[in-house]
Amino acid sequence: MQKFINVVALLSGLTSLALIAGSGYVLMNEGKWRAEAQEKLKDIIVDGIQDALPGLLDSAVPEALPTPPSMTGGAIPLP
Repeated sequence: MQKFINVVALLSGLTSLALIAGSGYVLMNEGKWRAEAQEKLKDIIVDGIQDALPGLLDSAVPEALPTPPSMTGGAIPLP
């Protein structure tokens, strides 16, 4: 019975050490991971805007140089 209790105590200690080490690893690398995630998100947003922008501009901006009329009216008489 004593051996079983010793094994449980050893496993409990190892579990505690693993949790402490894992938490330290996460806390030490949090800033780097956050910066990487922000950079990836920025790239995704920029790519999405660049893909959508030509279509939005084409529909929002009228033709800069309209086609000339095929026929004109008479001259305006001077008073």
